[in-house]
Amino acid sequence: MKALRHLCLTLLVSLPLGVAAQSIGPDKPADFLDKEFHRQRREALRRQLPAHSVAVLFSNPLRNRANDVDFHFHQDPDFYYLTGYREPNAVLLLFSDQLMINGVATEEVLFAQPRNPQAESWTGKRLGEEGVKQHLGIAHALPATSFAGFKLDTAAFEQILLLDLPHDLRNDPRDKADLYDLVAQFRQKVGVAPDQSFDHQQVYQIIKLYDAQAGDKVQQEVQRQMAANPALAGNTFLKQYVTAKDAPARAAVAASLPKEKLNLSALEEILAEMREVKTPKELKLLRKAVAMSAIGQVEVMKAMHPNMSETEVQGIHEFVYKKYGAEYEGYPSIVGAGNNGCILHYVENEKPRLGKDLVLMDLGAEYHGYTADVTRTIPANGKFTPEQKQIYELVYAAQEAGFKACKVGNPFNATNEAAQSVLAAGLVKLGIIQKPEDARRYTMHGVSHYLGLDVHDRGTYGPLKANSVITVEPGIYIPDGSPCDKKWWGIGVRIEDDILITDKGWENLSAGAPRTVKEIEATMAKPSPLDNFKLPELK
Repeated sequence: MKALRHLCLTLLVSLPLGVAAQSIGPDKPADFLDKEFHRQRREALRRQLPAHSVAVLFSNPLRNRANDVDFHFHQDPDFYYLTGYREPNAVLLLFSDQLMINGVATEEVLFAQPRNPQAESWTGKRLGEEGVKQHLGIAHALPATSFAGFKLDTAAFEQILLLDLPHDLRNDPRDKADLYDLVAQFRQKVGVAPDQSFDHQQVYQIIKLYDAQAGDKVQQEVQRQMAANPALAGNTFLKQYVTAKDAPARAAVAASLPKEKLNLSALEEILAEMREVKTPKELKLLRKAVAMSAIGQVEVMKAMHPNMSETEVQGIHEFVYKKYGAEYEGYPSIVGAGNNGCILHYVENEKPRLGKDLVLMDLGAEYHGYTADVTRTIPANGKFTPEQKQIYELVYAAQEAGFKACKVGNPFNATNEAAQSVLAAGLVKLGIIQKPEDARRYTMHGVSHYLGLDVHDRGTYGPLKANSVITVEPGIYIPDGSPCDKKWWGIGVRIEDDILITDKGWENLSAGAPRTVKEIEATMAKPSPLDNFKLPELK
């Protein structure tokens, strides 16, 4: 028996467990982005590449959950945006000019994880290079195993554009073309040492972009980063910048920053501008993700009662998402009752009984790659106390002010400035703070971020543009022990909606989730399909 168990274990660990496959065929949902969308995105990117350059993008790493079990693989959003490929261990090359590869002129090549019948019997069918050509429309696809021998003539390129290289990689000695090997092979091709970081390039970019507008603050930020990162501490240019005596001296250093063949800023800038403005196909998926997230809020409002747990609330939300076909949650679900709602990214969700607390619920479905981000804060027993209502209605008023700032051409920070002004004035009026500048103690975060393939999506953070989607999410958090009247302790309120910027103003995509005190209390008084759902008691 011991020998048999050993044989079974050996067979199991010899397989690449967790190496994801991509569903194809008639059983796949029909409303994924089509290959033409991804082709157009690659072409739009390629047109913006500098002359004589190549853009290099890697798929996401696999992440280990425990022992021989990996987390469900999730593709890097940029990689998915450009390819539609949802498997790991892959590299995409996009060329500014056509190159001859294996006797064929091409502007792109995708190195995909190869077919493996043994592995596919465990984890599902892989596309392989032929599937990439057929289903994703990428004409030039090669197996990832050929990347090591691929001749990337770096001398032919004036610039090699990439995002930061994947890190925290595991080396699977059974697979010579996993992401660990692909990154190592790329470093070798471009002459970059295995332990060399690109942190200095990111700081260079901050200086180039912002020195002219905010040199003093940039100087302080560079000093902070040099103190925190030993890899930056000895950099000659950064030392010159932080010791510059005045604006002309800083500008001279900024102008002298070296240009390097490996460029870690240009690709990020191009993708930020592209992904900020959504196409109609993207908006269709994003609307679905937001709509199902709003419905989740409604169903929880109807089902909630004081004896419910935070975990149970989370489960109802996520059940609704799955019922509508969402693959994932867009981010770890936040369900915080009472003082837990004052922890901005509270994800334990383990309080066993809600009682009379306010419950802050920040959750979003991810549908075919696009994620919602909707927050509602409701009383577990269905009725706001006077103190809860006062804080809630202050946050509501701040959100309304933020909405009014959602106009094409307005600075991105306009929503934050409008909302924070209302919050500060309201906290003074309630006697919770003495002067407006003290509001940051209880209003710790900004009000808006972009939304799309990431919950904090790429964008330029410049003037608002039509067909971009942002959140408006003011919040007040008064944890136990705060220096104010005890009656306010443990009240955390955030209201968050997903806003489409339009040529005519704005549209609240998550308006289906009740927002006012009156609407919330009325919804919570309605019956729920879960009212009679009883499970056997566990002993």
